[in-house]
Amino acid sequence: MLAPSDSSKELAVHGGDPVRGDPMPPRLALGESERAKVMEVLDYYRERDLDPGYQGHFEDLYCKAFTEFMGGGHADAVATGTAAVFVAVAALGLEAGSEVLVSPITDSGTLNAVILNGLVPRLVDSTPASYNIGLEQVATRITGSTKALLAVHMAGRGVADMEGIANACRERGIKVVEDCSQAHGATVDGRMIGTFGDIAAFSTMYRKGHVTGASGGVVFTCDEELHRLALAHADRGKPTWTKGFDYRNPASFLFAAHNLHTDELSCAIGISSLARLSDSIARRLDFVGAVSERLKAESRVCAPYGWSDADSPFFYPVLVDAARLSCPKTEFAEAIMAEGIGLNPHYRYVVAEWPWIRRHLADDFDTPNALAIRDRTFCLYLNENYGEREVDDTLSAILKVEEHFVL
Repeated sequence: MLAPSDSSKELAVHGGDPVRGDPMPPRLALGESERAKVMEVLDYYRERDLDPGYQGHFEDLYCKAFTEFMGGGHADAVATGTAAVFVAVAALGLEAGSEVLVSPITDSGTLNAVILNGLVPRLVDSTPASYNIGLEQVATRITGSTKALLAVHMAGRGVADMEGIANACRERGIKVVEDCSQAHGATVDGRMIGTFGDIAAFSTMYRKGHVTGASGGVVFTCDEELHRLALAHADRGKPTWTKGFDYRNPASFLFAAHNLHTDELSCAIGISSLARLSDSIARRLDFVGAVSERLKAESRVCAPYGWSDADSPFFYPVLVDAARLSCPKTEFAEAIMAEGIGLNPHYRYVVAEWPWIRRHLADDFDTPNALAIRDRTFCLYLNENYGEREVDDTLSAILKVEEHFVL
């Protein structure tokens, strides 16, 4: 039988004691302030002898708060993040069969929004050593059929040259949609992501930077006409902005569209959650910054992905020098995870790898840079409740596993 000191040195995947025996801190994004806001909705409508519905008082308050957070513009709350991307793309009114350039690492909902609008995704590669696209990568993929770009701000970092990309697209008459789902409140050169393109989409499901409940989304734009089209595409083609609009007369609707709006309870939750977003970002940055500095100082195998005060961390990639290991990167990461550290050992959201997507894509481009950065990283989970202990445990686990596998 191993002595206690030996057991603590043995990797957890080999039967040893893990670095951390209890779970990492839960986020619990729906706290007391969100509970109070839900009760406020119920009381508000009870006083009026009504049941809470949609497109009412609390959605107005939430959309106003969201646009103020963004520095002005127009917002519409919708049912899901995928719905937000779908509505944002639909509002552009692109001709069926048009090509849309799309970031290479993203959720399937981003691609689905393009495909289900009758459009053709054309993948763009990321910049070297990054999950995000760059101007050079966009420029090399533009064709005569390209009508839009769907740029995804991945892992809490804004696309570094978003202004240059947006300007280059405008010069060519190409519309720009920003998918900000993983980077609420992140900035690039002091400017909020979501304000560079023509229209933007946010997911507000329960794991995102700020939430409206289990699921949700927001469509944002500074263009009033695009905002109106988004409103109609989110709610059965209704021109709700017109004077004297009659909700009970479908003959006045503009076009066929889905019912994708959200509800008053969700919007009330969003008001409370959005008010805490800046503090949440700051606390997440404290964790990311501390982990990054200690990786640089202490690890022989792992290096930080990079970070700045402009980021809004959603998860945090860690670079692995697999050439210095006696095992594959994924096995190394799984061993760290077994030590009690929450992480994704191999991020599988590289679009070019999905067999089902191939028949929908414009061509067989394989996005080599995106594949390379994914293959070099594992992704630490995090939330605003991670503190000094989580920094210590994360580094202890990495260094313990590193000591076992380093060449």
